[in-house]
Amino acid sequence: MDDSKIIDLFFERSEQAITELSEKYSKICHKISFNILGNEADAQECVNDAFLGIWNRIPPEKPEPLSAYVYRVVRNLALKKHRYNSAAKRNSFYETALDEIESCLPSNFNAEDDADAAILSEEINLFLTTLKKEDRIIFVKRYWFGEDISAIAKSINTTSHNITVKLSRTRNALKKHLNEKGFDI
Repeated sequence: MDDSKIIDLFFERSEQAITELSEKYSKICHKISFNILGNEADAQECVNDAFLGIWNRIPPEKPEPLSAYVYRVVRNLALKKHRYNSAAKRNSFYETALDEIESCLPSNFNAEDDADAAILSEEINLFLTTLKKEDRIIFVKRYWFGEDISAIAKSINTTSHNITVKLSRTRNALKKHLNEKGFDI
């Protein structure tokens, strides 16, 4: 079903909206949450919570595009659950991905400040447009979708070492880009 029709169902408060949303997006949403959480039950709970949250937000919100909105809600809930689960321990490869990208973020960055987050997000998006398509895909798979390096390598038919090198070079280029834009890395 078309995204605009799904949104219309939400505005009609039809329970069919959740069914259609689930049919269209549950598989990728589950993958996003599982990549972050590494636990089947937590991942499914996160997807269910995301769909409930979307039900409660539409209306009045009318997200465009729906897919990006759904993925962002799932990812944010998974990250929140991950922080809760790992408050006293380090327990997943996603921690490694976070550590990797953290070295590229400004040292004085405050994630709670929406203005700072918006500016940083805009600069990272601008940086991503300068990358070759394959490098951009690798970066997004690793740091947005939380995919394991070996899974990324398999998906683009290359070695894990090659992916690691590409990610390292991309992080260094991102760090340089953000420094040039005035961020204190």
